[in-house]
Amino acid sequence: MDKEIVIKVCTGTGGVASGGEKVLSAFQDAIAATGIEATFYEKCTTKKVGCRGFCSKDVLVDILINGEKTTYKHVKVDMVPRIFDEHIVKGNPVAEWTVEDDYYTFHEKQQKVVLSHCGEIDPEDIDAYIAVGGYEAARKAILSMSPEEIVDAVKKSNLRGRGGAGFPTGLKWELGLRIRSDIKFVICNGDEGDPGAFMDRSVMEGDPHSVIEGMIICAKATGSRRGYIYVRAEYPLAVKRLQLAIDMCHKQKFLGKKIFGSDFDFDLSIFQGAGAFVCGEATALMRSIEGKRGMPSPKMWRSAEKGLWDKPTVLNNVETFANIPRIILKGASWYRNLGTERSGGTKVFSITGKVKNTGLVEVPLGVSLRHIIYDIGGGIEGDKTFKAIQTGGPSGGCIPAEHLDIEVDYESLAQVGSIMGSGGMVVLDETSCMVNTAKFFLEFTQEESCGKCTPCRIGTKRMLEILGRITRGKGRDGDIELLEELGRYIRAASLCGLGMTAPNPVLSTLRYFRHEYEAHIKEKRCPAAVCRDLITYTIHEEICKGCGACKKVCPADAIRGTRKTPHKIDQSLCVKCGTCFDACKFKSIMKA
Repeated sequence: MDKEIVIKVCTGTGGVASGGEKVLSAFQDAIAATGIEATFYEKCTTKKVGCRGFCSKDVLVDILINGEKTTYKHVKVDMVPRIFDEHIVKGNPVAEWTVEDDYYTFHEKQQKVVLSHCGEIDPEDIDAYIAVGGYEAARKAILSMSPEEIVDAVKKSNLRGRGGAGFPTGLKWELGLRIRSDIKFVICNGDEGDPGAFMDRSVMEGDPHSVIEGMIICAKATGSRRGYIYVRAEYPLAVKRLQLAIDMCHKQKFLGKKIFGSDFDFDLSIFQGAGAFVCGEATALMRSIEGKRGMPSPKMWRSAEKGLWDKPTVLNNVETFANIPRIILKGASWYRNLGTERSGGTKVFSITGKVKNTGLVEVPLGVSLRHIIYDIGGGIEGDKTFKAIQTGGPSGGCIPAEHLDIEVDYESLAQVGSIMGSGGMVVLDETSCMVNTAKFFLEFTQEESCGKCTPCRIGTKRMLEILGRITRGKGRDGDIELLEELGRYIRAASLCGLGMTAPNPVLSTLRYFRHEYEAHIKEKRCPAAVCRDLITYTIHEEICKGCGACKKVCPADAIRGTRKTPHKIDQSLCVKCGTCFDACKFKSIMKA
């Protein structure tokens, strides 16, 4: 009799949205209905796991028979009976449903530290985390290390804050340790608000105990007794699994009084944010926890000196804390050597946009953008030409093809006009209009401005108005120079990081794609044929078959012609909706 079979089903947010929980239940029902444990295997179990990164292939299912793994993609409930019968019962994998080589290349080209347990262990089972060495780092830190030794290890690792600013984590902890106070706090920033970014969410959902363990170690290092995990309420699965993890830690005595039998006490709770992007900023986040309106405050001192309720507070983001247990167990030099001279370790990125393999990736700091986009991401969708990549979320900059081989680290990205941010990456191809792209990102940051300071509240509004005018074909001479001037003032005078970085998409696209702005303003033309008011649709008479499909869908009755003869578009009536372009099977309609 064979020994064991394990069925792992992705139940991260992407997996759940694709039907992961129903697929898991279908496998459980099949096991119960067949009595397979008594017939074929000593043990047959199902496990829910977190996101494994290649989100475009959800629901992903691993079938492990005596440790030999087969992975299925796009699994639906109605596929489960065949997989179960042919693979699990008869031992013949259903080849047409298994993942292709790109799935394995996607993972093999990465180096996973923070994501090493995501997609592998059950995030709702503390024993699964303990089985892979979980809480050994916290035990070591509390029972065998002094606060100074912990801080020294973090400093030597060259770990920098993964929330975006890249401040050295060890220096922040050292300041938190040095400040004397009767009360100190540790806060985990899980308020991930960048569009398209899901790095922190995936860690909180797939490996919540790593975050908690990192916070326990930080608390010991800084002398804190109380902690908060600040998570936006739009992450219900992350909130649920974090709360489960906290409850399990209390049962195991990993949180609360006399942790691991020592004289050290530490407890934490979850605080749910209401979704304001600005609450990702440290001072706004702390005001929110205090029950006040989440708005930034002038930084007269660091939060490690005076933070939550004016008490010393060490605040790091999810990914930063998740790195800590690995550093304590494997050593500072091991972690430092994974990255660059100034930035140790790996970084998690979400890669989206016009790239073949969208998802979550983790690579050592210092690898090239080309490695991420082509070796891991598989290149540009439809084999189109790479144009630019937006890094650092809506406040980041657009990096053009000429810098495709730069190293991905804090300093290199800053040199080309962008930022690391929390790790969002949006790939753009030849069909992307850079003026419209800048407008898209500025719309987000302008709407999310808290309004407290004039440069951000008014300045971004004026910049957005100018961009809107340009994309509508009403740009004026001097608009480019005015955008640059406003951008510089907003950068210099805004109160918080949101305002300071909000002009980045505009300034970086002006730096590298100025010719596109000039085409919009001077020629009243969108080179990428994206801006609706600047597009002209025409019918190529030699290609048109006169089928009438375009005429049927035109809402303005702007298309003229009889059946089986070339048609024409009356430009005076055309509303430039593009429905004719989408309806034409023969690609005879051109847009320019």
